[in-house]
Amino acid sequence: MAEIGDDRARFADARALKAYAGSAPVTIASGKSHLVRHRRVKNQRLAAAGYVWIFGALPSPQVKAEYDRRRDLGDRHTAAMRNVFNRLLGCLHHCLQTGQRFDPGKAFPAASTAPVTLAA
Repeated sequence: MAEIGDDRARFADARALKAYAGSAPVTIASGKSHLVRHRRVKNQRLAAAGYVWIFGALPSPQVKAEYDRRRDLGDRHTAAMRNVFNRLLGCLHHCLQTGQRFDPGKAFPAASTAPVTLAA
């Protein structure tokens, strides 16, 4: 919280906060090439605090399920951690803007077991 400051209007949206923290990917597209990389220019203290935040949140079943889901999709450890950090930052921004408390059930809803039907 100290790294993002107490001005709630500092970041216009969650994307700005995620870019500041370095959790949002950088997309480079030119002609036929399309490359997605991790952000190198970021607030290093906030990024380091984010990884500590994730390790503290991993005992939560919802956060662990999201991390495991990302790993099952083929993400490496650091990419899965960055994705969870990105999600937590979005939740933090929402909580700061609305004054709501963090609810892991809302932030990381359980995957639906109902079969998905595609429109024809």
